[in-house]
Amino acid sequence: MNIRPMDLSDHPQLIQLFEQTPGVTLRDADSIEATGRYLARNPGLNFVIEDKLNIVGCVMCGHDGRRGYLQHLIVSPNYRKQGLGEQLIEKCLNALKEIGIDKTHIFVFKDNGLANAFWASKGWALREDINQYSYTKSGRDNA
Repeated sequence: MNIRPMDLSDHPQLIQLFEQTPGVTLRDADSIEATGRYLARNPGLNFVIEDKLNIVGCVMCGHDGRRGYLQHLIVSPNYRKQGLGEQLIEKCLNALKEIGIDKTHIFVFKDNGLANAFWASKGWALREDINQYSYTKSGRDNA
């Protein structure tokens, strides 16, 4: 297994991994153009795991200058329970720490029981003291 920085050329395999993962919803924000902007804005913070030439796991990570944000932590079902998700998380948290960011958030759909159980088992705190509001300027529901 090889953990390496995510590259825009990984996009087709990433989309395939997203589509094969229950609980992951693809949005317009997952387009190749949007992914390219995200990677350019957050260099050295996004990672993939390869088994030979196939991507079997990934995590996207960014920040706003104060807080880190993880998205799309995914490990292919055949590769779970090997600590790969934890390795990806650790890579992101260490990279964020290097740029002075200690606190990180992840947003998980309430009905994604597997993901919610994973994050709780890793010691991440479920926030019940805040509400999240979203607004889409384009008016498209899938932005």
